[in-house]
Amino acid sequence: MDSEREPVRVVIVDDDQLVRMALRLVIDGEPDLTVVAEAADGNAAITAVDEQRPDVVLMDVRMPGLDGLGATRVLLARPAPPRVLMLTTFDSDDLVLGALRAGALGFVLKDTPPLRILDAVRAVADGTPVLSPAATARVIAAATGPQSSHARDSTRRAARERLSALTEREHETARAIADGLGNPEIAQRLHISVATVKAHTGSLFSKLAVQNRVQIALLVRDAEE
Repeated sequence: MDSEREPVRVVIVDDDQLVRMALRLVIDGEPDLTVVAEAADGNAAITAVDEQRPDVVLMDVRMPGLDGLGATRVLLARPAPPRVLMLTTFDSDDLVLGALRAGALGFVLKDTPPLRILDAVRAVADGTPVLSPAATARVIAAATGPQSSHARDSTRRAARERLSALTEREHETARAIADGLGNPEIAQRLHISVATVKAHTGSLFSKLAVQNRVQIALLVRDAEE
């Protein structure tokens, strides 16, 4: 990260005070990161974001009252929202998937080594999706797991309707994003420039009313189920 940039402003949200303290110690020990507030539940998180305008919210999933998913949906429905990185355990896959659909930029497990959590915060601050390798397979399984026929058909129809507004090249770009390709790889696959890939991706964000590439990937998967 550019040393001349202002430190990334982080709000930590977790109902466990010890977890918050540990994360603050780790994050505040880095010159390019700073914790500007802590919150113990979703409602307090919303208040903290309103007061501090952070760049990144490190959000626990399961909390009493308004949980991390509910708080994420509220925050990401607002103009110029912070980027949200979910903090989770294996037993909350359903909520993590919901958070990703709502616009969270990724998730890390609570037992992730501190240095990797720091890298994840930095990546999310720069707009890069983060999916913890140890849990990605579980989330994909949850995303493609059994649904009722009616629910599956409804989800597929809604996704296809949203994708129908795209041009052929935008469809190809969305498919490549769903395949996990970065901009250089997409440019190579489609035989276009990286600048053109970025232009198509910006158009996808606008036409699909999404905030990040994870949402695009999930939408493509929904359409193909």
